Amino acid sequence: MNLYAHFSDRIATALDQLRGEGLLPTDIDTSVVTVEPPREAAHGDLATNAAMVLAKKAGMAPRDLAEKLGALLANDDDIEDVQIAGPGFINIKLSMDFWTQIIKEVLKKGGDFGRSDIGAGEKVNLEYVSTNPTGPLHVGHCRGAVFGDALGALLKFAGFDVTTEYYVNDAGAQVDVLARSAYLRYREALGEDIGEIPEGYYPGDYLKPVGAELAKIHGEKLLSQEEDEWLSPVREFATASILEAIKEDLASLDISQDVFFSERSLIEGESDKVALTINQLREKGLVYEGRLPPPKGKLPDDWEDREQTLFRATEFGDDVDRALVKSDGTYTYFASDMAYHDDKFKRGFRTMIDVWGADHGGYVKRMTAAVKALTGGEGELDVKICQLVRLFRGGEPVKMSKRAGEFVTLREVVDEVGPGPVRFMMLYRKNDAPLDFDFVKVTEKSRDNPVFYVQYAHARAHSVYRNTLEVFPDLKHDSLDVEKLKLSLLNSEEELAVIKRISQFPRLIEAAALSHEPHRVAFYLYELAGDFHSLWNRGKELPQLRFINSTNRDLTEVRVALVSATAEILASGLRILGVQPISEMR
Repeated sequence: MNLYAHFSDRIATALDQLRGEGLLPTDIDTSVVTVEPPREAAHGDLATNAAMVLAKKAGMAPRDLAEKLGALLANDDDIEDVQIAGPGFINIKLSMDFWTQIIKEVLKKGGDFGRSDIGAGEKVNLEYVSTNPTGPLHVGHCRGAVFGDALGALLKFAGFDVTTEYYVNDAGAQVDVLARSAYLRYREALGEDIGEIPEGYYPGDYLKPVGAELAKIHGEKLLSQEEDEWLSPVREFATASILEAIKEDLASLDISQDVFFSERSLIEGESDKVALTINQLREKGLVYEGRLPPPKGKLPDDWEDREQTLFRATEFGDDVDRALVKSDGTYTYFASDMAYHDDKFKRGFRTMIDVWGADHGGYVKRMTAAVKALTGGEGELDVKICQLVRLFRGGEPVKMSKRAGEFVTLREVVDEVGPGPVRFMMLYRKNDAPLDFDFVKVTEKSRDNPVFYVQYAHARAHSVYRNTLEVFPDLKHDSLDVEKLKLSLLNSEEELAVIKRISQFPRLIEAAALSHEPHRVAFYLYELAGDFHSLWNRGKELPQLRFINSTNRDLTEVRVALVSATAEILASGLRILGVQPISEMR
């Protein structure tokens, strides 16, 4: 139950009653009415702007309308108090009985508490990672992979029909470079001294096993062939090998995508889909032959002042029109990307989310423009940029990987600290903010380590279950009689703080899903863990707040119920982030 949506419905009912009494016009638009947390917690639990936004149409002073609406709301059994503030804001305080009923709802729904149908089954294509299949994933890819996977889980939890996708860039010049680099390692595997890796080739040791496998398959056969003979089979084998290694790297983070879409499939086979996309836009008058003005500042070395095939990107918000065909007659990356997104739309995806690295920020406008043009405005593209990750060990920068040649691999990070800490910390910053990842910090057992702090709260809850059984052997947290719980015994401020935080979970899920921001879930879990740890610590100071009371079974039952509800939300949130909840800290 989304608390705010729930009381929005009740306020709408009260407004309907005012309509019936002739105090509001029958055609008044109430869609502008909001129900939100008040600016200050001391003002109550909910606040609504209903009187402020409806008063003018009603021909009343806002405060007068607020008084009449407030009087109706005060009759609600779940509302303890209604206060009119300033010119007509309405602040609402909910009853303790309402709050405690949330515990009952959590225990009944279990892992489905907070699950929403706000997505209404809408099809969403979520593309992430999509790095060139030319080498192992590095730590920057790791952030995008975790972000995309968590966003997919979040959207599914909110009722969207999500397809996760990896776009395999296997048609550009970079895979030819990969093939030549693998061929070099093939020669090395056959005993040749290849010397220094030529500049422009991929230097990492990760290609040595690829070369060795090529030698095992082909023997010395490829040595006698010209490049135009061996390039294609070596390229195909090397690309498939690297892609398989990428999938294994992703699996180490418990990530698996639904679709691996080949860029090469756009231009090979029965039809050239890139050409079809260009022609489709040409028929709309959105492709023309022309010249581009030179870029501002120093001209790049590859600048060519020539007539070329251009897309009218400026008509859709881009800064300049964009080239679709290179001087050698091959397609630009942008042309292939247009065809790919057109294919997504034709597969039924009106909503597309692309997760890109920090170096692709300048590409957003042109792709957004392309989707608008290709879909006639029906499709929507949301590009999420994941900023850089800087690696440290105890505050000192981490050196590059010898295996990769130029960077620290995703697998090295996961192997050292485990998938859970990696995933949580990659999400404990907004995606467009730089992230510092310290190997020492993420393994510390302190409040300063968010993943430990949240996992510790979940483990503490399970310790309560174990300790309860020592006092009441038949009191099991997962078999409580929910209807018989004396929830009115939960009445301390510390307990109420935890309950109120739990109540925020459904709204948090919907807001995070609609904004495509899974980091909100990580932030929320840290706050809930903080409330729970505070309650735990207060129990040490005040015996009457301890979870287990050996002389009062009813009180112990309801507190175990509160602990169980807290653990359920912590576990649900962690699962959305792709982190396995821990029941015991060792």
